[in-house]
Amino acid sequence: MYQSDVLVIGSGIAGGITALQLADAGLEVLLVTRSKDPTDSNTYYAQGGIIYKGKSDSPKLLTKDIILAGANLNNEKSAYILAKEGPKLIEDILIKRLNTSFDRDENGQLSLSLEGGHSISRIIHSKDATGKAIEISLINVLKKHPNVKILQNHTAIDLLTMSHHSKDKKKVYLEEECCGAYIFDNETKKVLHAIAKRTVLATGGIGQIFLRTTNPKGARGDGLAMASRARTRIINAEYIQFHPTTFYKEYGPLFLISEAVRGAGGKLVNKNGATFMEKYSPEWKDLATRDIVARSILNEMLTKSLSNVYINIYSYLSKNKIKKLFPNIYRKCLENGVDITQDLIPIVPSAHYFCGGVWTDEWGKTTIRNLYAVGEVACNGLHGANRLASASLLEGLVWGIRAAKDILNNITNLFQFNKRDILPWIDTGIEDPDPALIQQDMNVIKHIMWNYVGLIRSTKRLDRAIRELRNLEIEIEHFYRISRITDSLIGLRNSVQSALIITTAAWKNHNSCGCHYREL
Repeated sequence: MYQSDVLVIGSGIAGGITALQLADAGLEVLLVTRSKDPTDSNTYYAQGGIIYKGKSDSPKLLTKDIILAGANLNNEKSAYILAKEGPKLIEDILIKRLNTSFDRDENGQLSLSLEGGHSISRIIHSKDATGKAIEISLINVLKKHPNVKILQNHTAIDLLTMSHHSKDKKKVYLEEECCGAYIFDNETKKVLHAIAKRTVLATGGIGQIFLRTTNPKGARGDGLAMASRARTRIINAEYIQFHPTTFYKEYGPLFLISEAVRGAGGKLVNKNGATFMEKYSPEWKDLATRDIVARSILNEMLTKSLSNVYINIYSYLSKNKIKKLFPNIYRKCLENGVDITQDLIPIVPSAHYFCGGVWTDEWGKTTIRNLYAVGEVACNGLHGANRLASASLLEGLVWGIRAAKDILNNITNLFQFNKRDILPWIDTGIEDPDPALIQQDMNVIKHIMWNYVGLIRSTKRLDRAIRELRNLEIEIEHFYRISRITDSLIGLRNSVQSALIITTAAWKNHNSCGCHYREL
């Protein structure tokens, strides 16, 4: 059993920053990640940059861009909080505290670039691996911090709440509160109690429940499903942002081709090299918001029976400039037979970002007492119906800080519960789960979500998705109950439940808006 002041589940920028702020203030923090390497998170794989501030920029102007991208369904207060607090936190935390290296111009000033949906250049980068630079510097500091214990290769199973997990059945009459989580040690195969005064969900996104995604393997909806089982309020789950441009190769790897490539001048073209975005967005063209660009690409593919479209960057930038700005993209494409300094880059849209999630207030508090959520798993209304480019890393930074502040202002010295009052974990498994069955069920989920709950949705598709997912959920829940627990089995259960949450939300919303698009 582990006992700490605060349990943080997830080691990306949101969870890591929360942990760092709390530890700096003297609290004991337990940071849990299912990955063997704590840097392995959505943050690490974020090629694009982070919103800073442009010349003649203002919180009002950035707020306007956020709301325009979000189809005017944003929580305006959250958008303004990000716009007002973000730039200074980048300076104070990322640059000064973590010593993160960002690209600078010949005068030593932070280099500013333009991305889709932004009215001015205000994005800063660390080459084409901004998230990696931030995550490595953050984890390096956390590893050395005396008040932080990192549990690697541990998977959160369920949140502990007094009404669900107390030995005293009368606790069901009290206000719902969280007191930690059941944690599975992937090495020893033991289930542990992690008891804490406050718990922070920072588990990232849900991309892996789709056939094509930019997300790493851990982004399978763990936090969303755990929160749902604990009966936490969830909102805006239908809003799944598809990134327009991921590298395409039949039977090859999918990886992100950053929006910065188009921000630097790259153009979307068909196999003949002809541009097409002017047909769909005459004003913004290739730098339209991601929902518009992704649907435009899909329409080109469907109407012309294409497997993919392309980005042309070599016609607009010199070879040296391409290699300097996009060294990792250049290397990865070259490994797959494409030299972006002279070849078109084959691309398709892929599931990228979850704009909905666990409802939180402006401080990261959920509807369950003592439970916070930050980053992609959370939804305070910042993104509305569609996320503005390069807003995700800044969101994790801003609300990691805000959640930590609220915890520090409200935490008590004493535990409000006794660890002996928590029910022990009961393993009902009688056999090891068949990995072939887990893989098959995951493949079914991915295909259902991609074909029926993807970029373009309809009532018939969503009806079928709900029926098939409900049947699959029954089978998986039975599978879960009779099998010995593993990380893959935990992920399968969470994936099907997250898929149902998202599909049901999409079925209920008959109005096309942002990245939720209904034909009928």
